[in-house]
Amino acid sequence: MRSLTVLALTSLNVVSVPANAQAPTREQAMRAAIHPVATQSEMREWLARVPVTRDWPPDFAETLKGQAPTFIIEMSTAPGCIPCADLWTRLGALGVSYRWQVRTIGAQEAMVRSGRLGLPWVGHPVAWVRPIADQGRIIPIAIGTDHAPNLARNLYLAAKMLTGVKPAVGVRGMSKFTGIVGAPTRPSANRARN
Repeated sequence: MRSLTVLALTSLNVVSVPANAQAPTREQAMRAAIHPVATQSEMREWLARVPVTRDWPPDFAETLKGQAPTFIIEMSTAPGCIPCADLWTRLGALGVSYRWQVRTIGAQEAMVRSGRLGLPWVGHPVAWVRPIADQGRIIPIAIGTDHAPNLARNLYLAAKMLTGVKPAVGVRGMSKFTGIVGAPTRPSANRARN
């Protein structure tokens, strides 16, 4: 009887271990939220998991077209970055549709911006919206590439936040960032070592 009790208690302890497990660290959570991809098929696989925005506010198109002269979209990029090319294409199409300017910024500026906002640097691409006349007021709209409807919704919400909507309201409505970023480039094995 005693051995059955010990066995039962041992079984309970084994079952209770996951419930008592420690919460993931910030680094583990960040790794889980970032999806580095090196091929088009990897990127498509990750994008297939991302929900697409389907509901639009009544003033959506009016707001995006009306705010076009006021704001600019800026994104980071890197050579050979497949998600960067994808995001550039999607933002370019949105820029044409709603008459927004889209341009790239350097890696150093992208890291500085992320640091200023308290975002961990995860790689390229990252996209922001800012007023054309104010380089200090920036809102991230994408960390990694995303579906065009999600990007459009984030543009709309960034424009709203930059023109007076309470930030908490806009952030709650903003699509989740996908974290589909370019895989880091590996140093060539043929390079001479110092």
